[in-house]
Amino acid sequence: MTSALLLAGCTLGPDYEQPRLAAVPVQWEAPQPHDGDLANLADWWAQLDDPVLVRLQQTAEDFSPSLGQAVARIDQARASLATSRADGLPQVNGSGSYSVAGQIDIDSGDETDENGNTVTTGDGLIVTSDGLQAGLDASWEIDLFGKVRRQNQAERARIEARVDDWHDARVSLSAEVADYYVQLRGCEQLADLYDQQASSQDETARLTRISANAGFTAPADARLTEASAASTRASLKEQRAQCDLLVKSLVTLTGMSEGELRALLAPRRGELPGSLEFRVASVPADLVRQRPDVAAAERELAATSAEIGAAEADLYPSLSLGGSIPLASGVAQWSFGPSLSLPIFDGGRARAGVRSAEASYDLQYHTYREVVWSAVLEVEQSLVQLDAARGRADDAAEAADGYQDYFIAIERLREVGSANVLDLESARRNALDAKRNLVSLRTATAQYWIALYKALGGGWDEAQSPDYTIPAGDQTS
Repeated sequence: MTSALLLAGCTLGPDYEQPRLAAVPVQWEAPQPHDGDLANLADWWAQLDDPVLVRLQQTAEDFSPSLGQAVARIDQARASLATSRADGLPQVNGSGSYSVAGQIDIDSGDETDENGNTVTTGDGLIVTSDGLQAGLDASWEIDLFGKVRRQNQAERARIEARVDDWHDARVSLSAEVADYYVQLRGCEQLADLYDQQASSQDETARLTRISANAGFTAPADARLTEASAASTRASLKEQRAQCDLLVKSLVTLTGMSEGELRALLAPRRGELPGSLEFRVASVPADLVRQRPDVAAAERELAATSAEIGAAEADLYPSLSLGGSIPLASGVAQWSFGPSLSLPIFDGGRARAGVRSAEASYDLQYHTYREVVWSAVLEVEQSLVQLDAARGRADDAAEAADGYQDYFIAIERLREVGSANVLDLESARRNALDAKRNLVSLRTATAQYWIALYKALGGGWDEAQSPDYTIPAGDQTS
């Protein structure tokens, strides 16, 4: 017995070590932004000086079905660990019963006495015995080769993976809300541009029609200004519809009523969030620590490693201790002893289980590599997009100012008869296109910052995890 208990300290299978991915680049290839501070990404949203965005993100977190699902998966993983731990503990069951035995005299019947009363003859129901039985049964499978310990390690690693999944869902949700919010603010700016242009063109069309009716302007010029105004009004309606779609997307993410959301959005109409810039101080290898999806994939890898040891334990004998204390008719008896099970022939089932566990580890290892490289790619793409957008910003602003100045000059020439309607509408269209391009570029730049925030892992903080505890026990590092 002592030898068996000493063997219980034996654990089969590989001891897990986090893999080193030597091929991960040592530095980013894409140009990095150097403006802004080394921001704490966990608090980045609060630093943007946009309380509406912060409110939307907080509301979305409280409402989000995806975060609720992630918390439920954590609870599932904790329950699986509790089940696994119970397999390594003694099992005690109690039983009890009570019974009564007797006989019935089938010759019994009713007769009438001399006074005319009915009486029952024969013995009827006769109780001959009763009895009470109770007992306790106990069993305990000794974890000789560490199967239960390896299973516990796997389940603990999966709890940690599910917590990392929760962080990943939270970062993704914050980025999604911010992206829709930025798109909406840019959309509002474009709608305001079209609205201003439509008002100006309507007035130009009205004055040109009056002039044409008086014979001072060609009717074709009047039709041109009216057509230009109608085209801008159509663009305005389309742009407003796009804004409405973005509002409805935010309604879906936050769970707010549309009226409540529009009231919240109204005071800051058309305002993009404050300065989004931050410096990227990390290197590609740091993504292993920064991104929750990479961390979750690594914890799944640790779980599959532990399951190899659990599968190998099935190749070896199992030992259990059992005992019982039955009590019947006032007499107590007891029994106690070990039971040894030897795997002699199972048709290769146990070894197939080991190969399956090893294949699962290999599969998860390559999944982990894929997640890491996808993370590196996302950051590189975000850096390239951001660098290109920032490089176009000055040119786009200069173009917008230049075309606006040109339009103003043509408008003045038109007033004194030195420019025709075609020149005016062409200059107006160029000025509007340049302004629209500038707004779209600024909106896209904000979206690229948000994408970079997400690609870098969003500054997730373990202290912000949902309430959960992992029972003390074997660790999987």
